[in-house]
Amino acid sequence: MDAAGVEHFLRAYLEGSVAPTDAVAMLCAWRAGQTGNLALCIALDETLDAMKTASELRDASRQMGRQTLRVATHLYCHPLLIEFGQAVAEDRTPGHHPVVFGTIGAVMQWPSTEMASAYLYSASSALVGAALRLMPLGQLAGQRILANLRPLIARLAEEAQDKTQDDMWSFAPALEIASMRHALLEARLFRS
Repeated sequence: MDAAGVEHFLRAYLEGSVAPTDAVAMLCAWRAGQTGNLALCIALDETLDAMKTASELRDASRQMGRQTLRVATHLYCHPLLIEFGQAVAEDRTPGHHPVVFGTIGAVMQWPSTEMASAYLYSASSALVGAALRLMPLGQLAGQRILANLRPLIARLAEEAQDKTQDDMWSFAPALEIASMRHALLEARLFRS
């Protein structure tokens, strides 16, 4: 695979999985967090858990969410974050990264469009970083891929703004199958 292939993969990943699932869940959690609705945050978390069929992807989202929440509860002693953290610690909810990110965004009063853009960019950047470690692409090619994705990220962030939990969907079967196969490899460079 070359830089064009990585960019093509990222476009499909953003449009078929991250934006319609994780970014929408994150924005729903942001709206629930603005009203202090812990029950809705937990319901979103459970929905997201059910939608992540590949255990590798589900576990990675949970781990990243739990780590982010742990840091956030130490930095910002907000009652909603503390209650959500307790629910995660007691295994009443999985603590997926998009839900945690959205809840933190609500507490921090981040603007929703910028928050969605940051989330989508972060997901893209993480995968570009992985591609750079796996392939001889070079840093400039990685930055070019991210620059090329900026218009798509902006569009997807804007499109997600009015979506609800009922609008969440994902269609990334090749990624899910690859993730399931990855778990069975004898040697792995990455967790998921």
